[in-house]
Amino acid sequence: DDSWAAQMVAARLLSEEEAYADERAHAITGWLGADAYELEPHTAAFRPEAPGTVVVCTDGLWNYAESAEAMAALLPADSGSRPLDAARTLVRYALDSGGHDNITVAVVPYPAPGEPVRLEAR
Repeated sequence: DDSWAAQMVAARLLSEEEAYADERAHAITGWLGADAYELEPHTAAFRPEAPGTVVVCTDGLWNYAESAEAMAALLPADSGSRPLDAARTLVRYALDSGGHDNITVAVVPYPAPGEPVRLEAR
């Protein structure tokens, strides 16, 4: 997370509660694009532990549902079979919550329809 709050917490200058209470909390400190300074993108691999729904989103949504549990509570029960409708529901939630930032959401059922479940060995 390239936000002011995340950097303050990572540097141990503020607690998470203090950092996110600050008006600068969600100010971005790094981004990708034509006007960005040279930044190495953050990437990671992820494989779900069980079948379900994966949500990938920008801070335009995450700022209004900041935990996996909060996000899961917003998903319609049929999100695995109707991912586009689920994404629209999440975008509507962000807009109704006062969202004015770019809101990008992808809802992906796991496994993909017709694909076998491949779980990581523990």
